[in-house]
Amino acid sequence: MPKNIRYTLLSLRDLAVSIGPFALLTVALLVLTYWWLDPNPPKRVVLATGPAQSAYDEFGKRYADALARYGITVELLPSEGSSANLELLRSGRADLGFVQGGTADIAYDDEESIVSLGSLFVEPLWLFYREDSAQRLNQTDTVANLAEMQGWRVNVGTAGSGVPRLFSTLLDVNRIGKNQLQLSELEQTPATVAFLDGQLDAVVFASAPESLMVQMLLQSPGIKLLDFAQSEAYSRRFGYLTPVVMPRGVVDLAGDIPPRDVKLVASTTSLLSSARTHPAILQLFAQTATGLHGGAGWFSRAREYPSLEHSEVPLSPEATRAIRNGPPFLQRYLPFWLANLIERMWLAMGLIIALALPLSRIVPPLYTFRIRSRVFRWYAELRDIEQRHETGADAGSQVQDLLEQLDAMESKVEKVVVPLSYTDELYALRSNIGLVRKKLLRKV
Repeated sequence: MPKNIRYTLLSLRDLAVSIGPFALLTVALLVLTYWWLDPNPPKRVVLATGPAQSAYDEFGKRYADALARYGITVELLPSEGSSANLELLRSGRADLGFVQGGTADIAYDDEESIVSLGSLFVEPLWLFYREDSAQRLNQTDTVANLAEMQGWRVNVGTAGSGVPRLFSTLLDVNRIGKNQLQLSELEQTPATVAFLDGQLDAVVFASAPESLMVQMLLQSPGIKLLDFAQSEAYSRRFGYLTPVVMPRGVVDLAGDIPPRDVKLVASTTSLLSSARTHPAILQLFAQTATGLHGGAGWFSRAREYPSLEHSEVPLSPEATRAIRNGPPFLQRYLPFWLANLIERMWLAMGLIIALALPLSRIVPPLYTFRIRSRVFRWYAELRDIEQRHETGADAGSQVQDLLEQLDAMESKVEKVVVPLSYTDELYALRSNIGLVRKKLLRKV
């Protein structure tokens, strides 16, 4: 190996050894910080949706497709609806879930264990009834209010959907006892089949218009939708209800469906999450919600949702930032995993660098000390030989022994390698060895 390359490699080795302790300390602090902050999200999350073919089920699939682009697998967990989703969040079986306002009991403890990612969309209360049932029971093909449905066979959905609780509230304010109706709690699909078959007179859903069941029933002949003429009054009585209007022709302009504006009462559906869910996951879901629910719909204008209003539990800070400000700056130019890592560790990395910079000033003196110590450590032995000569007798045998030690030391010094910038000190040592040798030879 050429000497110049050898000297360079040795110099780099000494520099690496000098920097090593501080590099190891910095790496250890970064690893500890990474473990403590846990910046990277899990690769799998569970989203509680709803019954098959419901709006929750459809939106769950869209969220799964959107997050798959970031390498996150969203496992969809079907349920009976809002109340069941809230229980799944409480038990830890789901990380996130759709919950409709007013259909589930939000307890005081939920405010600490559950956070909201905002209101996503409104879910009207759809009360579909058969036109022939109205003719048979009321001698008219149109029902004006709930009081006219006494004695009807009405399906209000499963208890886990939360709809029975909401519909029971509406019956109470209309002074209608549950024994005045024949209520059933079938699941959505079998209830729809029984309704179309004439075994039920009416069915009640609380769902977004994207629900396939709602879309089908709105266009089924002989099926009508109850017009809640007092929708404004309902919203004043219950804060979680909002009056909405389904415009004429919005379902099918060519078929003029519906043939007139229909007033409905609706509650807002929120995406709730366990407080233990990783912040990066919450951020991704909130960003996805902006894209999925930000467009104009039957009951909302463009960019009206997702909204930070109507929340029954505390809002997630990540969701608040995502809804108000959009994707973070770094995510617009870097891959998600890298942008997320920098965003969540930049403060800790800054503190570590601030600590490492002052410590790094020790590296140059330490490097110099390591190089010079290869030369200076021989001066102790050289001084010892000189002192033994000065304090000892002038016997030739003793001087000869000292000369042999001096020769042995010089042969070792000749093998010492230092960077070229420190060779002056090495040659100074060799000159001093020569001076001591001359002093010894005078006694011979």
